[in-house]
Amino acid sequence: MAGAVIKSPVGPLTLLASDDGLAGVYYEGKYEGKVPDAQNEFTEWATKELGEYFAKERKEFTVPLAPEGTVFQLEVWQELRQIVFGQTASYKEIAQRLGRPKSVRAVGMANGCNPISIIVPCHRVIGSAGDLVGYGGGLGRKHMLLTLEGAVDEELW
Repeated sequence: MAGAVIKSPVGPLTLLASDDGLAGVYYEGKYEGKVPDAQNEFTEWATKELGEYFAKERKEFTVPLAPEGTVFQLEVWQELRQIVFGQTASYKEIAQRLGRPKSVRAVGMANGCNPISIIVPCHRVIGSAGDLVGYGGGLGRKHMLLTLEGAVDEELW
């Protein structure tokens, strides 16, 4: 495993990667393990792309991903990647897209377990009424990311 801690406008981010791809992007205090001292091509790739994202120069991430999770979690995380920059979707919409309309709560749980914050855009998931709801990085960060992407009118939230 390779790792790095980088600075960002939303606070320090811990990046973790295996030999297969990026495995984690964690907000400060969300990763409890020891961060490996060595980086690899995936932590360096993610560092570059996150810098471009925060500079408003990137709307899509291309770094290969290697998250660990259940089959259902992986399906949800893949569906989250389909929510384009500047757009949002509700938990209900994600469940419907997966062909499991009754799994709204399960989608919410999988969303909350997403280990690759920002790059797997769980911050783009909102409540059915269009409200900001739970986010592991805190609602302030969620609002900041959605504002950066132009998905919300800053004055309305």
